[in-house]
Amino acid sequence: MNIVSVLTNRDNIIAALVALLVFGTIVSLMAPMFGREKLENRMKSVASRREDLKRRSRQGMAKDASLRHQDEGFYTNVVTKLNLKTLLEDPKVVDKLAQAGYRGPRPVTLFYFFRFATPFVLACFAAFYLYVLKVGNLPPMTKLVFVMGAFVAGYYAPNIYVANVASKRRDKIMAAFPDALDLLLICVESGMSVEAALQKVSGEVGRSSIELAEELSLLVAELSYLPERRQAYEGFAKRTNHPGIKSVATAMVQAEKYGTPLGTALRVMAKENRDLRLAAAEKKAAALPAQLTVPMILFFLPVLFVVILGPAILQIMDIQKG
Repeated sequence: MNIVSVLTNRDNIIAALVALLVFGTIVSLMAPMFGREKLENRMKSVASRREDLKRRSRQGMAKDASLRHQDEGFYTNVVTKLNLKTLLEDPKVVDKLAQAGYRGPRPVTLFYFFRFATPFVLACFAAFYLYVLKVGNLPPMTKLVFVMGAFVAGYYAPNIYVANVASKRRDKIMAAFPDALDLLLICVESGMSVEAALQKVSGEVGRSSIELAEELSLLVAELSYLPERRQAYEGFAKRTNHPGIKSVATAMVQAEKYGTPLGTALRVMAKENRDLRLAAAEKKAAALPAQLTVPMILFFLPVLFVVILGPAILQIMDIQKG
């Protein structure tokens, strides 16, 4: 009963939430110092993909060739025995994970495992909190609604996490993509081939955007080993899922198909992507006043009122005492 009283104490719950918020703030501030990831480490997945494509090219694109690494372990056994890939089938899960930077069979297995396990974990936690600890005098139907809500939230939680990671990754890529196009234009007009230019740009742009360097290196690997170059450009556009990159991929496909000058297309695409980046920055700047309204009301105005009205209130209190 002492443990139950401690866990259900309102002051303890508030203190725990404040501690979690402080811990998250400290981790967010210290993460850039301890989480600096080198470009070479991020290129390991690209190297494995290059080897897969090389083996596929050597084997003549055999249909029965298994080119991916075998995924074995606890998660794989659970997903296979319960046939979760069929029960929770999502035809776009591979594309979603690729947009978030997760490639290969293991991320797919982990996604299906957590999509199956997370609803039960959250529902059990909510049931334990409401029925065992008996926090709050809620009606039975309300408790049941909370438990079902936790179950539904757990089902969609993996999708939300992957979408959030993909969105942040896409923003990082697009922040450096116009500059990468300018570098690519310079390399192409200097006489370099497309593969050599992309490889050169991926090495240069890695200092500002590791994600874009990774995607460009993967594009070079696919251009070298896929049967059609169009598939490499379409895969690059699908993994990034941004209109600007899709336009560039379409322009490069058309330039190679019809023999139009690639430099002209890259120059136009670079200007359009710079305009898109400027428009996104202007959109964020325009939304800033509305976003600052609530913080100003909650944090700035009370302090301002205390500073302005504090001396007057103290004088009135002194007068009343006198």
